[in-house]
Amino acid sequence: MTSFTSSEFLNPVNTQTWANGRHPVRCLKITQETQDVRTYCFSMQQPVLFFFKPGQFVTLELEIDGEQVMRSYTISSAPSIPYSFSITVKRVPGGKVSNWMHDNLQEGDSIAVHGPVGQFNCIDHPAEKVLFLSGGVGITPVMSMARWYFNTNAEVDMVFAHSARTPSDIIYRAELDYMSTRIENFKLHLICEQNETGHVWGGYRGFLNREMLQLIAPDFLEREIFCCGPTLYMRAVRQLLSEAGFDFSHYHEESFVATPASDIAVAEEHAAEAQELEDVPLEGHWVTFQDAGKSVQVADGTMLHEAAASADLNIPKACGMGICGTCRVRVLEGETDMQHNGGISEEEIAEGYVLSCCTGVKGKVKVDL
Repeated sequence: MTSFTSSEFLNPVNTQTWANGRHPVRCLKITQETQDVRTYCFSMQQPVLFFFKPGQFVTLELEIDGEQVMRSYTISSAPSIPYSFSITVKRVPGGKVSNWMHDNLQEGDSIAVHGPVGQFNCIDHPAEKVLFLSGGVGITPVMSMARWYFNTNAEVDMVFAHSARTPSDIIYRAELDYMSTRIENFKLHLICEQNETGHVWGGYRGFLNREMLQLIAPDFLEREIFCCGPTLYMRAVRQLLSEAGFDFSHYHEESFVATPASDIAVAEEHAAEAQELEDVPLEGHWVTFQDAGKSVQVADGTMLHEAAASADLNIPKACGMGICGTCRVRVLEGETDMQHNGGISEEEIAEGYVLSCCTGVKGKVKVDL
């Protein structure tokens, strides 16, 4: 029997890897975590491997009331789920960006992001035993780290201690409980400042202190510590550790309210360059969707699926990599370039069909859609 390798049937998956810079992304899903906290999941039109170091952040480029605004948010997802990334945003009283996002950003909307960047991450500080300390929405970077270790089956002894105002303010509570029941090397401890009327709370109460920490992680002096939360919370943690004689060469922190000026400056430079490019007249190709009676002009190489979205048309899509065949359409006229990964047959290609997720426009095109 003659044997064949998969490479004779499939091309390599055509994906790009995320690199620091300006990227247009689309909001795929919004999840209400608590009454005032939401998670926003983003991806690009074409498949991109969003690899970053767990704990790093991105800078959002937004237009609010006609003004360009930059704001940084930690990536709360993990690179172990690589085709999208998420940020988790708490609505802050008087917060210009957080309130705008909660009130205006919808699934399907597009924005620009810059990054990823940041020195606060677990990749650059490997350890056999770690202690994650977080307060409020400061949970986001350490959750990214914990998810990374969990999803990759890392042999890292993790203790996760999170402080919240009340039990209903605990972000990711269901997922944290799930993680703690699935693996033995993830120990979860939740601390609530106060209880809620009518609710039973069996966890720690009050504020993190030396006695509480001793119960949570008796060997905390031997662990690599990653800490993030409000300024007062982190100040209290540093004082606690200092009094205990902790070696601060193994301590790492990130203030979730801080946005490094250097990173904002780079993001603003990228935004200015992008604006200059947008001001240059586009020399592209016209794509006509015959049945819909719509046409749109796009740049050379734009994928048909993206062109359809620009014309407010939806082509069903699943994998986004030319594997499943869901996004098949027929090209009636014009030049295109398809780089698929086995999701379409030679017979279909001969009949003019293409997979819109991986077919670039190379000239004036008419599509049966």
